[in-house]
Amino acid sequence: MPESIALKIDCMEYMKTLPAKYFDLAVVDPPYGIGDFIQGVGRNKKSINWVVNWNDSIPSEKYFRELRRVSENRIIWGANYYNCFDGLRGAIIWNKFVTHPDMSKAEIASVSHYKKVEIVNIEWNGFIKSEKEKGIHPCQKPIALYSWIFKKYAKPNDKIFDSHLGSGSSRIAAHKAGLDFVGCEIDEDYFNAQEKRFADYLKQVPMEFKRPDPVNANRT
Repeated sequence: MPESIALKIDCMEYMKTLPAKYFDLAVVDPPYGIGDFIQGVGRNKKSINWVVNWNDSIPSEKYFRELRRVSENRIIWGANYYNCFDGLRGAIIWNKFVTHPDMSKAEIASVSHYKKVEIVNIEWNGFIKSEKEKGIHPCQKPIALYSWIFKKYAKPNDKIFDSHLGSGSSRIAAHKAGLDFVGCEIDEDYFNAQEKRFADYLKQVPMEFKRPDPVNANRT
């Protein structure tokens, strides 16, 4: 079974300990620098407002240098807010079927190892989560999106990295796909929430597919 590790650590501190090209594929969703006030729409169609303290600036060039150093290939969300492309490469456009007039209809990710543009259609209207995916993060993405990414862009036995683990959707999708995974999350509340979410997911996995002791690392 795949190894799944979540680290409560600053991703920059972790990456500097790694050799070059340690990961086959990094799929990351860093802050977009669009402000600390995040607005969405809940299941009851009412507005939901989140105030956070980590979304006031985009990742530094040092972050992107380290990410390129430790990963062979990269998929980086946020291309509609800042330039995260590795030269003349490809992109993913995620059509969310958003109807709210104040919210983006799609999100864009850069893709380092393909030149073509792909479109994926997965409904995810702001904060309207499916009944199977409780919202625990204001910028949460669905497991189905990461499952699509890993099916299309990852290879068997790839080692996956997520520098901003958030709700842990990427972690669950990687485990479903049989891929080794490491994710970093510096915020204690988000880290604990995704740990519980991953543990709840493992309870639903048939026993014959479980490891006796899933690998988790809570490092501060």
